[in-house]
Amino acid sequence: MAPRHRAKADSLRQQSLALEKAIRRIVRANDVQSRAVAKQCGLTSAQLVVCRGILELGEVTTTALSAYADLSAATVVTILDNLELRGIIERYRSLADRRIVHTRLTDTGRAIVAGAPRPLGEAALTRLKALDAGARRSLVESAAHLANLLERDAPPAGASSAAQPPAGNGERSA
Repeated sequence: MAPRHRAKADSLRQQSLALEKAIRRIVRANDVQSRAVAKQCGLTSAQLVVCRGILELGEVTTTALSAYADLSAATVVTILDNLELRGIIERYRSLADRRIVHTRLTDTGRAIVAGAPRPLGEAALTRLKALDAGARRSLVESAAHLANLLERDAPPAGASSAAQPPAGNGERSA
């Protein structure tokens, strides 16, 4: 292998190792924060995101919650089954179309969500707020791009345009 190609390969290898390490740190930090959230309010981060989706969207369908939380419909149904058993949400059929099932928070669910911490964590939010708007936007775009690169069914690199950050106020997280 020519020296120039070897240097390029070594650089890619070093970058991929650094990226893997950063991803492991992110996953570990997310796990620690998720356990702290569960300890504080009794909900996993995914359950809390789904409950916040119900709170923000109102009486909502599983499909809408799936899009809001960026989780598969099957995962959302499993989460809703658990929340319903615990009396945090209730599901009911639409009067207009009996095939449609809506979900709403119970009084217990609203109280839990009102007292729950942000899934990202207050310390991380404080550090995020300290960044200027351009740095925050760049961070969100980079994280979305990384998520797209890591998804199994993502198109090959270069096949689509840069990742788009989630719509809304930027507080959506899982």
